[in-house]
Amino acid sequence: MKRKVLLIYTGGTIGMEKDYETGSLQAFDFGNIFQKIPEMKLIECEVSVYPFKKPLDSSDMGPKEWKMITTHIGKNYENYDGFLILHGTDTMSYTASALSFMLKNLKKPVILTGSQLPIGDLRTDAKENLLTSLYYASLYENEEAVIQEVAVYFEYKLLRGNRTLKYSAEFFDAYRTPNYPDLGQSGVHLNVKKDFLWRNKTSEEFRVDNHISQDVLFWRIFPGMHLNHFSEIPKVRVLVLQVFGSGTIFNTTKAQKTLQSLRDQGTEIVVISQCVSGGISFGKYSNSNIFNEIGAISGQDITAETAITKAMHLLDNPNYEGSFAENFVKNLCGEVSE
Repeated sequence: MKRKVLLIYTGGTIGMEKDYETGSLQAFDFGNIFQKIPEMKLIECEVSVYPFKKPLDSSDMGPKEWKMITTHIGKNYENYDGFLILHGTDTMSYTASALSFMLKNLKKPVILTGSQLPIGDLRTDAKENLLTSLYYASLYENEEAVIQEVAVYFEYKLLRGNRTLKYSAEFFDAYRTPNYPDLGQSGVHLNVKKDFLWRNKTSEEFRVDNHISQDVLFWRIFPGMHLNHFSEIPKVRVLVLQVFGSGTIFNTTKAQKTLQSLRDQGTEIVVISQCVSGGISFGKYSNSNIFNEIGAISGQDITAETAITKAMHLLDNPNYEGSFAENFVKNLCGEVSE
């Protein structure tokens, strides 16, 4: 039996081709993708294409577009065995992270991919990324999907979506998951590391939860920063604060007073690390004790992209019991180490 995959094209470099007369890139009609990549017809799955009416640069992707994707997956969930989303590379990790929280109790693969070069370029990485992503999106064993989570496939690697970050704007090997192993690699054979795959621990049915709040701010500290900038932070419900190392910040009275005043006005403070690898450990150094004292939330080893989208999803979400802080520290879908 051929598996059915729904391909959702949002935009990005992968859907571009070069006008060799002008040298500029332009979007092509993605309905003609089978003509651009005839090899797709050789894959043992049926592919249906759903393109956005207007292809978007990934810098224009946000909550509105995330909801468009999840809503379309929700409407078609029972009709397809897997889903493949073609996306620009710059914000793919944000979208993958957001979708991982919005698509509840997944039992089917949702794979995101893109490319560093346009699909019509002679040296493009688009074809391999697209073709292998289709294999992963249609991979089943004993009538059960092998991948049951939101994942990113890029340059021979399958990665957990909410663990990814874009590592390079130049190389084909553009994505990493510094705090989690690869889910699989493609070579002569498609390799899947089953021990690292996510499996829902509940028997609840799949559903879409499109709740997203935009009352979230991201702030990165730096040496020599004027602390009066903290007092200039507008009143916001959640502040994702990116600090040094395993959770340190300036050991000054003014820093503590400023952060405490934010907490007093009701702002939740989520603390994440500026380090690519590793995470937050309150109390390891004395300069991190301030966060315990003001009741900040440890982001542990979560990425910035995931901290932001997780906060957006949880804030004022009526579908969760308990406080924002209680839910944020939980491992909801493999986004943080336990």
